[in-house]
Amino acid sequence: MRHGKKVNHLGRTASHRSALLSNMASSLILSKRITTTVAKAKALRKYVEPLITKAKSDTMHSRRTVFSYLQNKESVKELFGTVASRTSERPGGYTRIIKMADVRVGDNAEMCLIELVDFNDIYKKEGTAKKAKTRRGRVAKGKKAEDAQVVEEPVAEEKAEKPAKKTAKKADKKSEDKE
Repeated sequence: MRHGKKVNHLGRTASHRSALLSNMASSLILSKRITTTVAKAKALRKYVEPLITKAKSDTMHSRRTVFSYLQNKESVKELFGTVASRTSERPGGYTRIIKMADVRVGDNAEMCLIELVDFNDIYKKEGTAKKAKTRRGRVAKGKKAEDAQVVEEPVAEEKAEKPAKKTAKKADKKSEDKE
């Protein structure tokens, strides 16, 4: 049984698996989209997303660390160039797996497409000018004063209106009771 074993070995030895994932990650970075099996795509996602996160900080140490995984100068250059610049605002989830209807002819394996999210122009929202908030809560201290005023104004108006309505209702009830 596989209790507590998180690594999908993909039917390969450790060295073969690391070479496979390294080559697939290089291909994904260079071509932005590849077709593979679902099991390999899920293993590749766990392999390549930490590398993209590391590429956000362009230091010599992070470049050497990523190169030790990829072993390809062109893919490292592409990763730290265009890929890191496009994914700099995204907090995670850099890849998307799209399952295909067809299966592989030889062994009937489920096939899928794995792609980098920020490089697919079909799914991008063109009308959004402002980035959507991902967290709920108060406005941080570092935010601009304009954003803070926009958030606080409706709340202040609602609070001001509610007591006025209550007092008007209470005054009406009191006048009715007196009559």
